[in-house]
Amino acid sequence: MATTKTRINITAEPEIEQAVRLAAQREGIPVATKAAELISIGLALEEDIVLALLADQRSKTKAQFVSHDEAWQ
Repeated sequence: MATTKTRINITAEPEIEQAVRLAAQREGIPVATKAAELISIGLALEEDIVLALLADQRSKTKAQFVSHDEAWQ
């Protein structure tokens, strides 16, 4: 059966492979599913870091700040 997902081959340290395998076993899901879930979480964290850096840069400029209530009127 064909899949719409892209296969990604990675090389992991034995400790990482073991941790992913144990987490997958604990949840009763395939190792590849757990690895994809962990990659997704990592990407979300990376996005948060980048957005925080951007917000920090913007807050250092001569920006005008508005209250939360004003922003949503």
